Amino acid sequence: MVLHTYFRSSASYRVRIALALKGLAYESVPVHLVRGGGEQHSAAFATLNPAELVPVLVDGEVTLTQSLPIIEYLDEVHPAPALLPPDAAGRARVRAIAQTIACEIHPLNNLRVLQHLEATLGASAQAKSTWYAHWVALGFTVVESMLSESAATGRYCHGDTPTLADCCLVPQIYNAERFGVSLAAYPTLRRIGEACMKLPAFQRAAPEAQADAA
Repeated sequence: MVLHTYFRSSASYRVRIALALKGLAYESVPVHLVRGGGEQHSAAFATLNPAELVPVLVDGEVTLTQSLPIIEYLDEVHPAPALLPPDAAGRARVRAIAQTIACEIHPLNNLRVLQHLEATLGASAQAKSTWYAHWVALGFTVVESMLSESAATGRYCHGDTPTLADCCLVPQIYNAERFGVSLAAYPTLRRIGEACMKLPAFQRAAPEAQADAA
């Protein structure tokens, strides 16, 4: 398998966590999202993914985009350890947590959105930070409630083994901290994030552990 990735991309980070949790070997191909205007905009990469976004996973003759479908593909092709619960209600809950992060928080704070705010709308660095913090706070408040008010929450987002939800939560926490967003109001998120980061798989997938972080 080949993963086209960028060390700070939270979507790529999600997939790296899933691969590490499953113990799957892969070749990492860095795609620098900033250098030279962004390597994701090159003609070569655009043929791989017309959306010009990472991650892209190539598994033999199969080319996959979008982090959540990639992780679910990995879970179906390599079912152990499972990243989705065995019951329908549990799978729906895990997907809801994951999508609250991946679909409600992340798109509004993605690199191309922040670049558009600056280049096209003339937003200052402070304005971009305010924008970022607003959407993180809105989303994290929801996720904190989903986790703290449910008996299904255990050591991790769902029970006592990591799931798709944790693959999404940890990168979003990393990004929030990188942008200086306080996590004081989200004790359950912080507790789960800390538990995840004690696992070698999460440590191996971390941005600072990637070759292109140098």
